[in-house]
Amino acid sequence: MCSTCEKCFTNRQHLLEHQRTHTGGPVCEQSFILKTDLIIHEQIHTGEKPYSCSICKKCFNQKRDLARHQRVHTGEKPYSCSECGKSFAIKTNLDEHQKVHTEEKPFTCLVCGKRFRNKQHLVEHERIHTGEKPFSCSECGKCFRLRNNLHVHKRIHTGDRPFSCPECERCFTQRSDLTAHRRGHTGEKPYSCSECGKCFTRKRSLVDHRRIHTGERPYACTECGKRFNQKQALVAHQRIHTKERPYQCTECGKGFNQKPSLIIHQRIHTGEKPYACAECGKRFIQLQTLIAHQRLHTGEKPYLCPECGKCFTSNSKLVRHKRMHTGERPYSCPECEKCFSYRSHVVLHQRIHTGEKPFQCLECGKCFLSKSKLVRHQKTHARKKR
Repeated sequence: MCSTCEKCFTNRQHLLEHQRTHTGGPVCEQSFILKTDLIIHEQIHTGEKPYSCSICKKCFNQKRDLARHQRVHTGEKPYSCSECGKSFAIKTNLDEHQKVHTEEKPFTCLVCGKRFRNKQHLVEHERIHTGEKPFSCSECGKCFRLRNNLHVHKRIHTGDRPFSCPECERCFTQRSDLTAHRRGHTGEKPYSCSECGKCFTRKRSLVDHRRIHTGERPYACTECGKRFNQKQALVAHQRIHTKERPYQCTECGKGFNQKPSLIIHQRIHTGEKPYACAECGKRFIQLQTLIAHQRLHTGEKPYLCPECGKCFTSNSKLVRHKRMHTGERPYSCPECEKCFSYRSHVVLHQRIHTGEKPFQCLECGKCFLSKSKLVRHQKTHARKKR
């Protein structure tokens, strides 16, 4: 507590800085024309925030900052763009937006030449080149390039999901995730590829998709050098090296390095096959399998081997085929270290070590390592019945 004016403070440093306002001692020696500006500035040193939001209790050192903040709760957006009618809660956001119409980008990165509409965006971009991540999480120590990314990350620890869908009441940690989610209800896909016309609900998805056309793969694995066109694909790939499988099936306990792989796997237990062929009615567990199947009807084989010219209906079949030319055997048995070209061959081989024979003949009860051997065996029963 200040002995002069009896004002209270949460820590000693703020009290000492405040006491200098009575003694006349220098704090930072910054000068002001107006006394009101000095009073507001001194609150930086004292930590005083006298204006409190009645809804969320967040505090501010200026009344105008509080008024601006309250628009988050009221939804008020008093600043409107004369060009397109888009509205904003803060005038500076309107000023930045209007540069979209003028295409003005006065701030240039000296490293890569990329241009920006405002200096703050340039500063944030430059951290990509410097690797600087100045915003650190006090809970887990993880660092971020942008303050907003840290703010969103903290919701992992607090469990806060402030953005709720009015259609299905599903909650999200980010407003952008809610906006993209709501397009699932409306069917809106505002981002269109200029190459093939495919549309997307998120701009980020369009950016990732365009790399299919450009061949760009900006994300490289530090372990093996393999490159990817999406960051999440790199993260999932790196789990091959770390052996991490964070997504586990509650039915059988099998682990997966990607959540989509778990979702597809769970359909084995539920029997769900949501993707149906319009030609023959055959149903599939995953969309990619349906697309490859439809090419049997159309005769399309878009994946070409550069070595021998052979064509395939899916990229995965081309990748497997290429191993015939390269001799690559990326899948190894953890028991005997024997290597294989295909993952399915490793699974079959491991049954030699485990003694597992999961395919049983219903006629005689005999068990087999693989389905193909069971089918071959069943033909002996069919011949005997003739």
